[in-house]
Amino acid sequence: MQSVYATNPARSRGRLYDEPESAFRSCFHRDRDRIIHSSAFRRLKHKTQVFVEHEGDHYRTRLTHSIEVAQVGRTIASALGLNEALTEAVALAHDLGHTPFGHTGEDALDDLMADYGGFDHNAQALHIVTALERHYADFDGLNLTWETLEAIAKHNGPVSGKLPLALAEYTARHDLELSTFASGEAQVAAISDDIAYNNHDLMDGLRAGLFTDEDAASLPLVGKAYAQVDRDYPMIDRKRRRYEAHRRVFGMMVEDVLETSQALIADANPKSVEDVRALDHSIVRFSDQMWEDLKVIRAFLFKNMYRAPHVVVQREHAAQVIRDLFPIYMSDPSLLPADWQADIALAKTPRDLARHVADYIAGMTDRFALSQHETLTTKR
Repeated sequence: MQSVYATNPARSRGRLYDEPESAFRSCFHRDRDRIIHSSAFRRLKHKTQVFVEHEGDHYRTRLTHSIEVAQVGRTIASALGLNEALTEAVALAHDLGHTPFGHTGEDALDDLMADYGGFDHNAQALHIVTALERHYADFDGLNLTWETLEAIAKHNGPVSGKLPLALAEYTARHDLELSTFASGEAQVAAISDDIAYNNHDLMDGLRAGLFTDEDAASLPLVGKAYAQVDRDYPMIDRKRRRYEAHRRVFGMMVEDVLETSQALIADANPKSVEDVRALDHSIVRFSDQMWEDLKVIRAFLFKNMYRAPHVVVQREHAAQVIRDLFPIYMSDPSLLPADWQADIALAKTPRDLARHVADYIAGMTDRFALSQHETLTTKR
């Protein structure tokens, strides 16, 4: 049963372009479905989480990560009495704006766009669902509800200071109230992202041989989970032991969020989603102790995984691919596909052209970026 502070689809602020309501799906169910059917969502299957997509079939990609975030989000939303469909929509959309090669590609593209308004993957996700997806007869984008757009824009908290260009341009015509906290559903999607990547990055690092189970067991939470498994299943094989331990780590994080958030909600006593937005703090959080434990885990992953020699080499190559592609397309926009040429023809300034080039590169999958790089740099 939904709580009084949940986002009620019957009270949605609606869509930028009016549409008739569905007879059998709520507006947030429709948002979720539109995200799933989008081209950008499909491309996530070939976009890096940590490892370059082709390095192994069992490593997480942005697509599998997004599905895991949605699963965690549904669990937490249900337990907290929040709207599951909205939570799932935001979880599935949260990484749509990522470039090829993950944060490495984003950093490279942001540097290249420094004179043209910069690049930010959260703002790009909003740009994708409001402009770049072009499948519907009556509008560009997916025409998602205000609540879903708000959540995509500020699921990590209020947005202040100099806004990323894509975010500033959209909110100038459709105010998403960036200075406040977002709904509880958006907050659940954000913390579900933290839960998912903290756990699965450990698993992927172990699979890649970047550290051992013994190394992982030295960490808070993880060591406790391994000890529980060893106590309950003393004869278990190595593979099952690892999976069972990390399944328990997942559970510890979810339980901590639920216990902490339930206490915060009880203390704040919000009577509506507007009360949630009006608070000066989030209501969906880790406990202070869990947050400290996760900082230790993150520091371990940075040292042993994200900055591992093999990963650093791959990341540098990935960054160079982006650094090479951008000036090639800027100097010869005719290299972009035919269906991009109408927009290119309307570009009046170097910044307009750079935005189109950045949109095109950001939409690439890892494998397509590598293929284009090989083709275009060989030709030159």
